[in-house]
Amino acid sequence: MLYMIVERFRGGDAVPVYRRFRESGRLAPEGLRYVSSWVSADLLRCYQLMECEDPKLIDRWIVHWSDLVEFEVVPVVTSSEAVETIAPRLGQGATAPAGKPPCAGPPSGAERA
Repeated sequence: MLYMIVERFRGGDAVPVYRRFRESGRLAPEGLRYVSSWVSADLLRCYQLMECEDPKLIDRWIVHWSDLVEFEVVPVVTSSEAVETIAPRLGQGATAPAGKPPCAGPPSGAERA
């Protein structure tokens, strides 16, 4: 299962978080896999995509960081998986349009016109 982890740095301070990461690494238990991450331009939040079969592993990981970070954990699916899930509810003969699913990101300049 995939999880989007929204981290809000306590006190708006990313320095202690990055310091601990530099000194100790991610501190993730075996079985919790880091996929990718993005940090807001103002350095107040981090969005990490993590993967594991047992959600208790996320709780074990959070313990190492909760003094520095407030967490929101959201189970997520890929856009392709969402299309497959919603397709039966779209009605008879409904198929996904060619190209990107609706949550695949902002349209290109040509698509906006």
